[in-house]
Amino acid sequence: MKNILVLCTGNSCRSQMAHGYLSYFANTDKVTVYSAGVETHGVNPLAIAIMKEDGVDISKHTSNNVEEYFDIPFDYVITVCDNAKERCPFFPTQAIKLHHNFPDPSKVKGSTTEVIEEFRRVRAMIKEYCKDFITENQLD
Repeated sequence: MKNILVLCTGNSCRSQMAHGYLSYFANTDKVTVYSAGVETHGVNPLAIAIMKEDGVDISKHTSNNVEEYFDIPFDYVITVCDNAKERCPFFPTQAIKLHHNFPDPSKVKGSTTEVIEEFRRVRAMIKEYCKDFITENQLD
């Protein structure tokens, strides 16, 4: 069983979407996925809605602080924003650390339509990354 941690600043959007897609694409007999933030901001309702559009339910996810997971032996730690990468505390683990800076859709200013489109755009980027990660690491 491989343990994967997805880490972001507030564990509200990008890490939650990645958590959802990694769980969706992975073989659950091979992988357990966790997500956390260096802070906790709650799960963004728009992230939940946008993921539901694509058939992935993250409505039961919670926003967790990375410190809650220090005792879990992670195989992979994936940071999905530069801030989390810079602020990530030391993990006493041999985990493979990966980084991809996705834009933060919750920071977009504009009409409701523009904000939703940005969430969809970022969702597509995260989906592709997660699918590739699972395939490349033979976790499907």
